[in-house]
Amino acid sequence: MALVEAGVVVLDCAEPEQLAEFYKALLDGEETYVNANRVEITGAGGTRLAFRRDVNATPPSWPRPENSLQAHLDFVVTDLDEAERRVVSLGGRPLEAKSAPGPYEERACSDPAGHSFTLRKVPAPAPKQG
Repeated sequence: MALVEAGVVVLDCAEPEQLAEFYKALLDGEETYVNANRVEITGAGGTRLAFRRDVNATPPSWPRPENSLQAHLDFVVTDLDEAERRVVSLGGRPLEAKSAPGPYEERACSDPAGHSFTLRKVPAPAPKQG
């Protein structure tokens, strides 16, 4: 029997209830645990996240070094444009401008509390060689 049953990524923030709502909507998830200082959710694909109240939380300033990346989440998507529109509609924001032509395989975004994450396109299966 495994000693650890499951892992949960925990993000510190000033308002865990509000941040949980953002990620519940993004991940089509549901609340699995709530108390006065913590909200946990599980996304439809099994992703488990928790949001812990820290009234002194300072959002990461990625990519600036003075308060740089503290944690980073990747979300695999099939349609980057649709996923980015969803993030923005939920109160998140893109972190990189799309100025160069051509396909983008990933996009950096942040949630409403400033935590960064990446939307990463599902890679197409490579053809068999030989």
